[in-house]
Amino acid sequence: MEQNFVTSRYDFSERVILLTGGTGALGSAVTKVFSGCNAKVISTYVNNPKIEGLEEHVNSRIELIRADLGKEDQVKNLVSHVLKKYSEIHILVNVVGGYLGGKSVVELDEKEWDLMMTMNLKSAFLISKHVIPKMISSKAGKIVHVSSISGLKSTGYDSAYSASKAGLIRFVESLSEEVKQFNINVNCIMPSIIDTLQNRRTMPNADFSKWVQLQDIANLILFLCSEESKAIMGSAIPIRGLA
Repeated sequence: MEQNFVTSRYDFSERVILLTGGTGALGSAVTKVFSGCNAKVISTYVNNPKIEGLEEHVNSRIELIRADLGKEDQVKNLVSHVLKKYSEIHILVNVVGGYLGGKSVVELDEKEWDLMMTMNLKSAFLISKHVIPKMISSKAGKIVHVSSISGLKSTGYDSAYSASKAGLIRFVESLSEEVKQFNINVNCIMPSIIDTLQNRRTMPNADFSKWVQLQDIANLILFLCSEESKAIMGSAIPIRGLA
């Protein structure tokens, strides 16, 4: 599977973007488009310290930092490092998350429940908690979290995942109300199935053409991080593709 990422009409020169989960399929796509818009991108990772096709830009426009967003001490160290080096965090895009499905509530293990809550909800809370104070002092900022269409309606056998993504939507609504007076926009997006290699391998008989494309998600995130989105606050925006 190959997707081409064209340079956007947006210019993020002099903007510092903190992007969590920046080396996964979606995170890499978002890193690529922000890099193409002249931003300084700090992307976090846990296991994969590279972004295919952008190796030449690492340490110039892109910095990769290992951080587990489910652990507050690592989140604090991450934010402290970025602020010490770049002085500002203009934009936070939180892509960190995970999926666990295929089990009924009766079959679900407590550790699996906790894993979904940590990956999809606690991580969003912790990174927001430690980035927001700087945005408040600067009286400006853009924050985008990645939820899921399952946060609106579950189809069953994904209770932990859907509950965590629904919680993220409510978290975004609450946080937005708290910080909008400081010129900080907080929103989230809700993709349906994303066209990634992993999803194609998991569902080989599906109609991939109906899935949400990485470029479309990246473009929406760019818009929400631009000045054109200043009137959008506390929104949860669905991205359904053709399914």
